[in-house]
Amino acid sequence: MLNLISILFTGLVVGVLARFLYPGAVDIGLLKTILLGVGGALVAGLFASWRSGGPFGEGVNRAGCLASVIGAMVLIFLGRNL
Repeated sequence: MLNLISILFTGLVVGVLARFLYPGAVDIGLLKTILLGVGGALVAGLFASWRSGGPFGEGVNRAGCLASVIGAMVLIFLGRNL
């Protein structure tokens, strides 16, 4: 149960940061912000594991957090333009 709460909280933080840093207004609700953050973390993690050939989810670091925010921003971009 604690893992689920931490995933939702991390998704919220990443989603809010991505919405704040993305140019222009991003009008989505709280649930979509959480899903955006979790999706951004998954995109960043999958890209990192594909790039390095290593296992998925080796821990938390600053570069991974930044990559999660960038991944969420990419999802905002794709959602607006596709």
